[in-house]
Amino acid sequence: MTETKTARRRIFSGIKPSGHLTLGNYLGAVRRWVQEDQHRADALFCVVDLHALTVEHDPARVRRLTRQAATLLLASGLDPEQCTLFVQSQVDEHVRLSYLMECTATDGEMRRMIQYKEKSVREQARGRSVRLSLLTYPALMAADILAYGTHEVPVGEDQTQHVELARDLAQRFNQRYGPVFTVPRATQPRVSARVMDLQDPTSKMGKSHAETAGIVYLLDEPDVVRKKIMRAVTDSGTEVRYDRTEQPGVANLLDVLASCTDGKPEVLAEEFSSYGALKGATAEAVLEVLRPLQARHAELCADPSYMDGVLRAGAERARGLARPRVDEAYAAVGLLPPA
Repeated sequence: MTETKTARRRIFSGIKPSGHLTLGNYLGAVRRWVQEDQHRADALFCVVDLHALTVEHDPARVRRLTRQAATLLLASGLDPEQCTLFVQSQVDEHVRLSYLMECTATDGEMRRMIQYKEKSVREQARGRSVRLSLLTYPALMAADILAYGTHEVPVGEDQTQHVELARDLAQRFNQRYGPVFTVPRATQPRVSARVMDLQDPTSKMGKSHAETAGIVYLLDEPDVVRKKIMRAVTDSGTEVRYDRTEQPGVANLLDVLASCTDGKPEVLAEEFSSYGALKGATAEAVLEVLRPLQARHAELCADPSYMDGVLRAGAERARGLARPRVDEAYAAVGLLPPA
């Protein structure tokens, strides 16, 4: 990629390798990265593996899921000639800047983060101690964003609070030490694909959920995908209509079908007279989306050296973009230059 693209607006977004990527990840975020974001700006996409260490984890599984996530992003259509794809831990500037963000943030700000409250309760319920990094990782997330002079961060509603924190920290740092950081803003798609758990349509389809019967993973076999969708929870009654409040199960299936076929859920509802027919059509639409992605993933896995090269080149470019800004931040707070 040539540096002429640096005059464009810069986008940064990341995905955490805490589990296998799901249909929800693809329809809700990755597809937008592929179809829009990598073409309209200087876009950086990162597998944020350091964020996977905030809770109890298996090191081998984190390594495996990190590589799998990066490979799936390429298989989905991210083009290393159009964007920068890299792994967070391979660019030291993230950790270097994270400490400065911890020194800029307050204890109260960290403890008010919704995800900290929710995750700490879950960890305690499992009888585990809560790691300090679970409290402080929003500072690392701010560093992820600010290191690159990011203008836009495409996120879902559940991550907007973290981008607002990054904005606050950038402004506070700039006021105290001088204008080092670009103040980013969160951006959300005009029409967001909202994919819920097939067994619990009131909860988002998450990659780290313990119960997997309602989650379609991008690498699920076709028979598994079909079975999960055909067993999806629907609602009382028999009428197929789009009503997220009264019929969340049917609405979820219609949302998935609409996202896969570029249709409108309200219009699609009129085409079906039974839940079974809706489930069958949704299963086929999902399989049609996953088929080329899985085929490309298999090709990439057969050539690991290519994947290694993409990540190496991505990390090198990311490092080149981040280091001058992080060095400037270090100097601004009073630290000596690197020896």
